[in-house]
Amino acid sequence: MILIDQPYISSFLLQTIKENHLEIVSTDAARAMISDDSLNWISENEAAEFIKKNPNSPLYTNSENTIRWIEKNLASTKLPSQIQVFKNKIKFRELLKDLFPDYFFKGIKFEELKHLSIANIKFPFIIKPAVGFFSLGVHKVDNPEEWPAILNKITNDIVEMRSFYPNEVVDTSNFILEECIEGEEYAMDCYFNSEGKPVVLSILHHRFSTGKDVNDRVYTTSEEIIERHLPKMQIFLDALGALSILKNFPFHVEVRIDKNGTVIPIEVNPMRFGGWCTTADLSYFAYGFNSYQYFLNGTKPNWEELFKKGKNKKYSLILLDNNSGIPENKIASFDYDLLLSDFENPMELRKVDFNEYPFFGMVFVETSLGNEKELDQILTSDLKKYIKVKNL
Repeated sequence: MILIDQPYISSFLLQTIKENHLEIVSTDAARAMISDDSLNWISENEAAEFIKKNPNSPLYTNSENTIRWIEKNLASTKLPSQIQVFKNKIKFRELLKDLFPDYFFKGIKFEELKHLSIANIKFPFIIKPAVGFFSLGVHKVDNPEEWPAILNKITNDIVEMRSFYPNEVVDTSNFILEECIEGEEYAMDCYFNSEGKPVVLSILHHRFSTGKDVNDRVYTTSEEIIERHLPKMQIFLDALGALSILKNFPFHVEVRIDKNGTVIPIEVNPMRFGGWCTTADLSYFAYGFNSYQYFLNGTKPNWEELFKKGKNKKYSLILLDNNSGIPENKIASFDYDLLLSDFENPMELRKVDFNEYPFFGMVFVETSLGNEKELDQILTSDLKKYIKVKNL
């Protein structure tokens, strides 16, 4: 069963629903986004009753906006509390504290931030909303001198964040301070199967332009990345599964691997893969399998066979966040054609209204080994070369 909500559904996910006659819940939000009456629509009451009677049946959501529907219609099930254990980063850290007893974290209400004493806090640290999305409101604080300016920025950002997403997705009433995990960052699409065992559907290297960078600009997957990291990721997910005891549960997890090879989790996003139908669609571009179908059917990737069919290239998701410093209301247009010309093989472009959301869209690209400079360039770009400013 599929539960759809704003802000976005990809044509690939929509095609998957249509071609496989998947049940899709007929909510107002889904109907507003999808006008195809030929889909296998199921009423909200039917969906809720089915899930209550079959609590381990697979349910996939494209967006965390659906959490509101789940909390309203499935309050008598375990699903809302299972979601909150992962969605709320403070609860998530509490779940893992026996696995990582020396890891520092602290929950704090927003209104108490201005009174926070940082004298006994180890630097650097990360501060972010306890319930968040897409790196919104995430800041790295390297030293005490930076704290006043970052606190001021958080205060200013809150109004913007509240205008984009509901409280279930980004709740700025509570924040979490946690130690800065050194190491390379990776993201994975996964699910717990009908036996509660974790299945990995993708591993992506999340690159940053600097040590201060916390943005979501470039995610890259390849045969080499998966082969090198799959064994240790599986061990970590097995430990997570032993703590959470979930069945037929999809999730997107972000981790860092430190210098000792230890996998340390950053966050788990429940009931979906990468937001805005990104990482699951990238797996199809890269390896030719459908992550949505794999989850719903309980299928595990045969990586050895998939790699035999592959081209041994790098496949990247590039999120075009507006880091130009130019306010959206001063931007006339974004030159997508120029952007695409800077890549060897752009596979799909998805434009986003930058006046509605603080980014220009996303592009999926295929890169030959040895041509990674195109990824380096977009990683460090402020995107100004693609932006046309309004004549005032």
